[in-house]
Amino acid sequence: MSQIQRDEAYQALHESQALLLEKNLELALLTNVDGLTGLSNRRHFDELLGVRWRQAVREQTAFSILMIDVDSFKPYNDTYGHLAGDEVLKQVAEAIRTCCRRPTDLAARFGGEEFIVCFSATSPDRAQEFAEKIRAAVEAVTIPHTGSAAGTVTVSIGVAWEQPCRGESSLPLIDAADVAMYEAKHSGKNRTMLQERHRASLEVP
Repeated sequence: MSQIQRDEAYQALHESQALLLEKNLELALLTNVDGLTGLSNRRHFDELLGVRWRQAVREQTAFSILMIDVDSFKPYNDTYGHLAGDEVLKQVAEAIRTCCRRPTDLAARFGGEEFIVCFSATSPDRAQEFAEKIRAAVEAVTIPHTGSAAGTVTVSIGVAWEQPCRGESSLPLIDAADVAMYEAKHSGKNRTMLQERHRASLEVP
């Protein structure tokens, strides 16, 4: 084999390896991303949550979870159709994404019309402010919704905050955020509710 042939074979091998790497990266992205909204999917969120939680324990930083649910979503689908409902989920996801700009912010579609955000190194007040920022961002999209008291698509957000300790699981914090979210729903929707672990919930006016 001549030097030219060896060079051509090496170049072809290099291009093949680069293409394989690109395809593997695309596949990894597809398995980590929710196909409808473009946010992380539930499986990827669970994986990264474990990493972030252990890091917060090591560094002794606070940890917050936001549970976000689209208000009156079933009536929206019943009125406007499921394709329109999918568009709502995309726009809500985009509003969440625009608010989650820090490297430590992790946003995902939790399932159905529910979304979840986790972030670290913050106080309860800052966590609540962040939740209110997301709530306002969704409201500002002004998607018409005749079945909503606000007249537009809104979200209710449960906020849970705690200082992780070694040996603890993050699951109780997710449960606390879920409880806070349902309290926000029962209190009138389109609002945020904070639940600091081992402390009563507080409502944002």
